[in-house]
Amino acid sequence: MCFGFWRVHRSSFTCNSFCQTGARSGDFPDLSRIEKLTHNARKGPAPLATSPCEGGGNLEFHPVLTTSKNSAHDKENISMKSPVYLNALRAFEASARHGSFVEAAAELNVTAPAVGQLVRGLEEWLGTPLFYRTATGKTRLMPTEAANRALPDIREGLDRLSLGLERLKEGAAGRVLTVTVSPAFAAKWLLPRIERFQARVREVDIRLDTSLKLADYAAQGIDIGVRYGAGDWPGLVSEKLMEEEVFPVCSPTLRGSLKLQQPDELAACTLIHDVSVDPSSGFMTWDLWFKTVGSTQTTQPRGLTINNSAAVLQAAIDGRGVALARSILAHDDLAAGRLVRLFPDRSAASPLAYYVTYRPDFAGLPRLAAFRDWLFEEALAERPAA
Repeated sequence: MCFGFWRVHRSSFTCNSFCQTGARSGDFPDLSRIEKLTHNARKGPAPLATSPCEGGGNLEFHPVLTTSKNSAHDKENISMKSPVYLNALRAFEASARHGSFVEAAAELNVTAPAVGQLVRGLEEWLGTPLFYRTATGKTRLMPTEAANRALPDIREGLDRLSLGLERLKEGAAGRVLTVTVSPAFAAKWLLPRIERFQARVREVDIRLDTSLKLADYAAQGIDIGVRYGAGDWPGLVSEKLMEEEVFPVCSPTLRGSLKLQQPDELAACTLIHDVSVDPSSGFMTWDLWFKTVGSTQTTQPRGLTINNSAAVLQAAIDGRGVALARSILAHDDLAAGRLVRLFPDRSAASPLAYYVTYRPDFAGLPRLAAFRDWLFEEALAERPAA
């Protein structure tokens, strides 16, 4: 049996930004170099690479054959001293989460054989399998009972390492805050206001991650986000930022041509449907809005159907029809006169709201706290007077 480990001589290795499940690419020795290590492990003990280290000495990467009588002792030393097992744990955790070496490799930016070799090396060292392997099916790797028991602790450990490095980076220049929001919230609310935060906190750079999909904060290195929903996301702190109401809007030109007296009459208009959020979550659709305001009218998804809330509003601005606007996203367009509200006496509160979300362990990070406080100040300034 053979496998490799990293041998360190009077040196340290550098930790960069974090990646999946708290461990980002570059925090530990590069997984791509592990591929070389495992490939050449049988060629002998010569170093694969040598790098000069601060203060003298070198950082050497050696393959080591564990066939001696002292292999158990060697394994114990490796477990305590070898950073390669951090990479093996990363490979194991990602493989368990995806149920596939291929998908784990894509996440970790290495090849599937390299991930498989790391996992097999870990299994050999432990003396027990970590997966039940199947030849077919979407999920080809199923963690064993022992693996499932260990995974929560391993994930927590990787998250704690992530937090530790984040704290170390707090003293570095050019600190980055990674923020996740939906594309519509970014375009209609956050980006028009972000300059005020940047003017206040000049030492923090914003990295904006926009997606309709719910981000995995640990896996994707997300610091903080604004999510739209009911406020319940496991593993995250959720603080309600803004509530909103939903109402019909159209362009001023279109409004002038419509002779509307009651909401029921909207059924004769071209309605713009927003399908960016699953209706089963409580998202306000036209049918739900008609029901909420006491109308018996029902609609069919005719006209325009769009899966981006910002594009829905833009279509209404362009006179393409009547849109069901969310008050937070439509705020600036209404204030600027690009949109006008129909039936202002008919109000329908959305069952969903905007929440500031972050991992509990990250609450004390100064840059996160500064951004969170700024978000609440902005929301408070726009709240209608009671």
